[in-house]
Amino acid sequence: MKKILFLMMINMCVFATAYADFTRNATTGIVTDSRTGLMWQDDAVSSTMTWSAAITYCEDKVLGGYSDWRLPNQRELLSIADRSRYNPATNSVFVNTASDGYWSSTANVGSTGYAWGVSFDGGYTYANIKNNDYYARCVRSGQ
Repeated sequence: MKKILFLMMINMCVFATAYADFTRNATTGIVTDSRTGLMWQDDAVSSTMTWSAAITYCEDKVLGGYSDWRLPNQRELLSIADRSRYNPATNSVFVNTASDGYWSSTANVGSTGYAWGVSFDGGYTYANIKNNDYYARCVRSGQ
C-alpha cells in the first residue's frame, strides 16, 4: 500500500511540473514553453476553417514580429492539453482557447481524407474529415 501511494505521489508531482514551464507575454499573446522552446499563438481565437485553410492561416500568420508560424503536429498540439481541466482543457496560462477542436498538421495515414486534431473541451485527440471546420492555433520553434 505504501509503495502504491508513493508511486501515485510521484506521478502527481510529474504531472504538476509538466505544465509549469509556460509563460505568457501579455503584450503579444505569445505563450512560450521553456521545456520545448515552442512559442504558441494565444491571441484572439480565430474563426473555424478547413484543414488546408488552417495550414495556410498559420503559414501567413505574423505575430510578435515573427512570420515563421506553422500549424503544429499532433504531438505538439497535445502537449498543451491539460486533462485535469475542462472547458478548456489547457494550461491556465492560455487565455484564448475555444472549448472545441483544433487542427494539427498531422494527416491520418490510414485515411487520406482525415487529419488529426485535439479537442480542448476535454484534451483528447481525434481524427476528422479535412473539409470540416475547426480552429487553428499556430506554433513556431522559437530559439
